[in-house]
Amino acid sequence: MTVPEKVLVKELQIDKELTEIASAIDQFEGYANPHASRIAVLADAVAQEFNLASQDRFSLQQAAMVHDIGELLMDRDYIKTNRVLNQKERMDMQRHPVIGEHEAAKRGLDRAVQLIVRWHHEWWNGLGYPDGLSRDQIPLAARIIRVSDTYAALTDSRPYSVPISSSEAHRYISEWAGIEFDPRVVKVFLSLKDIPELRSYSDKTE
Repeated sequence: MTVPEKVLVKELQIDKELTEIASAIDQFEGYANPHASRIAVLADAVAQEFNLASQDRFSLQQAAMVHDIGELLMDRDYIKTNRVLNQKERMDMQRHPVIGEHEAAKRGLDRAVQLIVRWHHEWWNGLGYPDGLSRDQIPLAARIIRVSDTYAALTDSRPYSVPISSSEAHRYISEWAGIEFDPRVVKVFLSLKDIPELRSYSDKTE
């Protein structure tokens, strides 16, 4: 087997493994449809508009597939509840990106993937977690995941929530630009068209 063939086999094994992980996370979180793979497609579309290098896009896609692996490992019942979390639960929940970072490292994913997983809940205004990063302190890839993840969650079904329309999700993301989301990422995301993953699972007429 040549060296390139060995590399190809390794990448195929990683893809299969990440798909299985993503499916397990989606099932745990109660999504009615594929969630992590949907984020990977949306995030990559944004990344292309920012002209990210191919390796950076690959890391972004991998991170999207496993971004909530920390939640799966924690296996907390409150994650599935439709209520406001108490302070103890919120503090516990904020550990999941760090746990996810460590798990990504254990699985041999590159450092870029690890850090995207760690920082995918950081906010543009610095009020996110786990490290309270703000603005350009947050890697662009993590800022892209933040927007893509939110949109995908808003427009899909879970046991305790119903999807909203794509136009409603666009409005929400626009209103939180400059607060939770990087305004530049929001602008690019809202410009995306003709991508099947943009369609909401809402029964509402778009």
